[in-house]
Amino acid sequence: MAGWGHSMRQVFTLWPTDRHAVPHRNLDHNGLPDWVSNPVPGDISTGWTRGDWLFLLIASLPVMALGGLIADDPHLTIATVLLCGLAIGLTAFAITTHRRQIAALQIEIDRAKRWNDTIFQRTGISLWREDWSHARDAVKQLLARGVRDMQSHFAANPDELREIRRGVIIKDVNDFAVMRAGATDKRHLLGSLDSLLPDTDQTFVQWLVAFANGDSFYRSETHITLPDGRQVDTLFTAGLPRNIREFEDILVSDLDITEYKATQARLAQAETDLARAVRVSTMGALTASIAHEVNSPLAAIISSSDAALRWLGRDAPDLPEAREAIANVLAAATRAKAVVEQTRALLSNEPLRILPQDIVGLAWDSIALIDRELRTYGVSTHVDAPDGLPPVMADRVNIQQVMVNLMMNAAQAMKDSTGKRDLTIMLAQDGDRLRVGVRDRGPGIPQERLQTVFQPFYSTREGGMGMGLAICKSCVEAHGGRIWASNVTGGGTEIRFDLPIAAAIP
Repeated sequence: MAGWGHSMRQVFTLWPTDRHAVPHRNLDHNGLPDWVSNPVPGDISTGWTRGDWLFLLIASLPVMALGGLIADDPHLTIATVLLCGLAIGLTAFAITTHRRQIAALQIEIDRAKRWNDTIFQRTGISLWREDWSHARDAVKQLLARGVRDMQSHFAANPDELREIRRGVIIKDVNDFAVMRAGATDKRHLLGSLDSLLPDTDQTFVQWLVAFANGDSFYRSETHITLPDGRQVDTLFTAGLPRNIREFEDILVSDLDITEYKATQARLAQAETDLARAVRVSTMGALTASIAHEVNSPLAAIISSSDAALRWLGRDAPDLPEAREAIANVLAAATRAKAVVEQTRALLSNEPLRILPQDIVGLAWDSIALIDRELRTYGVSTHVDAPDGLPPVMADRVNIQQVMVNLMMNAAQAMKDSTGKRDLTIMLAQDGDRLRVGVRDRGPGIPQERLQTVFQPFYSTREGGMGMGLAICKSCVEAHGGRIWASNVTGGGTEIRFDLPIAAAIP
């Protein structure tokens, strides 16, 4: 559907797939859409009902009885008048009652028409009334021939698709559609759909697919160029027919979602920028640990290089010892390179690289990354993980950021604790998910705030940005997981999240 003028271009895409928005399909026992066999509902009758005729028959009985009496006794003049009056009165009553029913029905029809006109003209969105009976007949014939894959059929027969589109008629549009299209008169938009949309095969064929599938509604997102050159994003929706006749008058709505899409894009970009800012902020706390991690292999490189030179500088060079020292240089350089790459990835805007990951190794690497900071807070770190845990599907740097943030939060929560400052990472399989928990022994979170800790700009500590847990939530949800918080009996907080197991991904 949906048209604005000869210069319109349309690119079909499904509206962002919401699993709850999958159209309900109505199919009969043969797998055909219900509308193929559904009877057309009968028209409302304004004629006399069976009850009306029965009432008149009863009313006519006195007249017939009167006729019999008159035949036997011509002197019953008074009785004749009374019976005739009664019969005429009853007949008049029946007619009057029927006319009142018709008048009441007409009032209801007029009221419904006014309400329909109000909805059609004043909804603030474009509405199109279209006759798809020609397309209905074509789809019905194809189904009768055993064609089920409409997409493939029309891809192989584009001329047939164009012929069907020419038969779809735009019967009426509301004023808002005329205004949005930039037309001066609705008549410019009426007529064959093909005259308005000569190049929308991909969009049009989706309607036929929906008809053949027995879908209860149609919805698609379309990018349109208006005749004046404006680019607009549009959402088209329509309730699809339940019987043969309803194809003659399908109401299609289109909603301009250009600003919505632009806002969503801006929000997504803002979230990306904010995530990067938080990563940079996090790196401030990691600087000492990173320096330590880099300095250690650099010191090993210097020491091993000096040893190799000494072994080679002897009058009789000790090649095995020199070779071992050079191997140590290579290993230390590799460790330093890994630290640099890990830091660079943490600060970059690179897209997620979802790969099978060893979650236990990932946990230990995360601990090593901030080990110096954790020791500064006096935190003892433990990893509780059973043997044989399966790998998870995750972006290593992304999930490492989550673990680092959660551990730093836990350490900061325990900084004023006078008891043991134990931080435990718990790993366990839960069906086709792997659950990760980070538990501390801090003061916990007030019960009424457990549901809000993942909201942006909410912080449980003074001076906190309130973005750490919000970013963690975004990272976990980007992996198809979920994250939640709970208090621990005896004191402390546990933040848990889950990730899909690699074996569970087809």
